[in-house]
Amino acid sequence: MKTVYHYPENISVFKDKVLQWAASKEVACFLNSNQYSDRYSAFDTLIAADVLHEVDSYKDEGFKKLEFFLSQYNCWIPGFLSYDLKNELEDLSSENPDHLQFPDLFFFVPRHLIIIRGNIVEIQSPDATELAQLIEKETVRDVPIFFKGSVKSRFSKASYIDTVHQIKRHIARGDIYEVNLCQEFYATDAKLDPVTAFKLLNNLSPAPFSVFFKLRKQFIISATPERFLCRRDNKLISQPIKGTSARGGNAETDKFLKDELKNNEKERSENVMIVDLVRNDLTRCAIPGTVEVEELFGIYTFRHVHQMISTVVCQADPSLQNAEIVKRTFPMGSMTGAPKVSAMELIEQYELTKRGVFSGAVGYFAPGGDFDFNVVIRTLLYNEENGYLSFQAGSAITFASDASKEYEECILKAKAIFSILNQSIEC
Repeated sequence: MKTVYHYPENISVFKDKVLQWAASKEVACFLNSNQYSDRYSAFDTLIAADVLHEVDSYKDEGFKKLEFFLSQYNCWIPGFLSYDLKNELEDLSSENPDHLQFPDLFFFVPRHLIIIRGNIVEIQSPDATELAQLIEKETVRDVPIFFKGSVKSRFSKASYIDTVHQIKRHIARGDIYEVNLCQEFYATDAKLDPVTAFKLLNNLSPAPFSVFFKLRKQFIISATPERFLCRRDNKLISQPIKGTSARGGNAETDKFLKDELKNNEKERSENVMIVDLVRNDLTRCAIPGTVEVEELFGIYTFRHVHQMISTVVCQADPSLQNAEIVKRTFPMGSMTGAPKVSAMELIEQYELTKRGVFSGAVGYFAPGGDFDFNVVIRTLLYNEENGYLSFQAGSAITFASDASKEYEECILKAKAIFSILNQSIEC
């Protein structure tokens, strides 16, 4: 593997060129921070393309396979984890229909790796110099999204509201404190250009953990703002999001909505429940006594929403391998509820579709032992082979939840994807 450094005249144009080039390969991963300030990020953009080695799992010892795979290679290894790996961790199952058919887990050692930091491009490839020249010669295609299909919802508004009321009865009985209830929006016999879909989504809703991932005929197109778990040296960092507000139409209204979110007792209660859950998860892989809340109820602003984000950290138990650390904290509490296992049981009972990659994680393991994974939300999933397109949105259901407002929150979270597909749904 050779390494060269490249200095494009226009880094934004170069990113479009390298995305287009990577998407021509059978397997590609494009991770983009969109220049969001984050002291834990290792790069602005990472692009991996072509496969030297890979590992996948379909309901069969995924974490064990991953641990062995990571032991074989000390390099950049991107990939994804499906929510349904939970079935390996607890006495759970997923019987809801799965139309997307992604593997439960997929990671690969890339033939070509490109890392962008500022205006500097690091290219690792057997043909690094030639690859830089090849990418620069790309002509960026301005292709329409070509979306063909009609988006439907698995829940009607009335059935979603009824489901929220059923979950609140569980809460009243003491079965559960909080459940993240998600609903799927989908299209069958759908067609679209995945690269254009990603560019449109990323332009409309830039986010710090945006992803374009191509696994042959399957695509992850994501504008997620949430970090699941990150490792920097011996420090583990989790940043759950719980608490959402729309943006205002002017500066005064926007500030009002931001302050309202910050002081909203219901949102703060939801957030602290998940913070406690994350603290508990991190104790399972931490040096005793090192778990702490670095920031509680932080308010962060994105293109369409304000979000309440907390940061929980610890020092990693040095006896644990990275795959085991991820396993002990997966899936992320912000997408389940509390208590975690009871929440996942109710999710299977009341949701109508297998989550699959949605509310799983996409990210990478780096040489030297660091890693960083997002939470797969605000994400379009597409199986080109069978024409199935899907995106899901959820909200945290507590005893204080207003079912109509929870439904509206789901629509708000899916707004950007509806927009790029030129579709709408009842609100």
